[in-house]
Amino acid sequence: MPNDALLKRLKALIIFRAFFVTFLLGTFLIFKIGYYKFPYHHGIPYLIVSLYAVSFIYAAMLYRISNLAAFAYAQLTIDAAATILLIFLTGGIESWFSFVMIISVIASVITMNKRAGYITATLCSLLYGSLIDLQFYGVIPITYDYLVKQKDFLYNIFSHITALYLTAYLMGYLYSRLERASKRLEEKDSDLKDLAFFNKELIESLPSGLFTMDLSGAILIFNKAAENITGIDRTNATGRRITDIFPFITSPDKTERAEGKIAVNGALRMIGLSLSASTDASGNKNGYICIFQDITELKKMEEDLKHKETLAVIGELSANMAHEIRNPLASLKGSIEILKEGALTKDHGDKLMNIAISEMDRLNKIITDFLTYSRPRQPEFFKFDLHTVLEETIDLLKNALVDRDGIIISKTFEGRNEITADPQKLRQVFLNLGMNAIESLHQQGQLAIGTRRLNDHVIISFQDSGVGIPRENLNEIFYPFYTTKDKGTGLGLSIAYRIVEEHGGRIRVNSRPGKGTTFDVIIPVFPPRSSPEDRAAWAGLSKVGNP
Repeated sequence: MPNDALLKRLKALIIFRAFFVTFLLGTFLIFKIGYYKFPYHHGIPYLIVSLYAVSFIYAAMLYRISNLAAFAYAQLTIDAAATILLIFLTGGIESWFSFVMIISVIASVITMNKRAGYITATLCSLLYGSLIDLQFYGVIPITYDYLVKQKDFLYNIFSHITALYLTAYLMGYLYSRLERASKRLEEKDSDLKDLAFFNKELIESLPSGLFTMDLSGAILIFNKAAENITGIDRTNATGRRITDIFPFITSPDKTERAEGKIAVNGALRMIGLSLSASTDASGNKNGYICIFQDITELKKMEEDLKHKETLAVIGELSANMAHEIRNPLASLKGSIEILKEGALTKDHGDKLMNIAISEMDRLNKIITDFLTYSRPRQPEFFKFDLHTVLEETIDLLKNALVDRDGIIISKTFEGRNEITADPQKLRQVFLNLGMNAIESLHQQGQLAIGTRRLNDHVIISFQDSGVGIPRENLNEIFYPFYTTKDKGTGLGLSIAYRIVEEHGGRIRVNSRPGKGTTFDVIIPVFPPRSSPEDRAAWAGLSKVGNP
């Protein structure tokens, strides 16, 4: 048993002894209850004074004794003797204070251990049994009721000894359980302290800012990185609401990820944070936890990168544009130079004029497509039947196949499919994809156009059996001016891709060279970023406008 623990228990024993003497025996003497019935009542004050005296002696010697265990056993032995003396002074077998022996046993177990309890029980049993025997045989001049017989004396001794040992056993059992529980609690407490220290060190060493909040949004924990990023001391941050520090957060319940600016020492910092709910062991929400970073430099790098990418795209567009314009200009220049010489037949001159006009038309188409790509018209959303627009697109495609009987166009539509989108822009997308598919078929093959519904989206498929697209070219087909055709601007798929993006959709491509290509246009049924109320309103509208 560690000395500090035993020292505390000895202090408690001394205090309890003084308390017992003061409030039990002292009040007994003050109220004189049964006082003159005791044979040696005049000795009780001397016993009280003696117990006070030894208590003061114990207190004075407590910090001077090296062997505290022996000192404790000495006190317990003297207490047992004082208890028997008290019983002697108050009538022996008829004493009211025989229960004090049980208190002595309990005090022994609590102060030392269960072994001390058995020793005290044995000592009290021997002393009490001897006292009662001496009283019975008249060795000690203590009178008792003549009706009390020998067997009453024996039973009294037996019952007291049994009570003492039973008390020692029960208290020893409880003490052992309590000691084991205390050790487990100490181990758990040590583990919890280690875990708390680890968590504290972990939180403080995080490079990202971290804070926790209660359900009302008041800040509870604010780590060092959070102090450095926000410029706010944790003592000032604790208890404040999150909206006071990050004004761009309206409510913790409605925020998962957010970005915004805060003022720190007169400068603006861009903050990116992630906020989530925290739960207790029962799974009930008890607050929020937030991790955030200073992304000011990252945003600057992104802006620089976007600027460089924009310059690179502009340069590439310019180069491609110059290349596309240079070819028809070369044809125009050659035709005009020959016409300028004037030594041509009429048929030859007409042919050159037609070439010049054709190249001018080609230049006009390049400029028109480029303006369509670079300055797109904002989509105008109407509710219409998608299959009607596809039917019209198929009719236009069939008109382009007058001299190509080997190409078959089929359709597979799933019922009526109404969406809210820009019908004119989608018709342009469908026509571009259809014409690309037909051109990949050459003189024979099949183009299958189909639709299917997937939750809040519609998938429009253009599947051809043409030459296909090489795998290395799949990532470039939507780039402006990229084309593998002898004629064409290379802007058709780029325009289609931009239109689909404007509708909040995407284009998916699957191709195998020599087997064919499938373009899936995935379009949302309702306009992008529309609210549930807007969607309900769109769903209730009849067909508006002329698609």
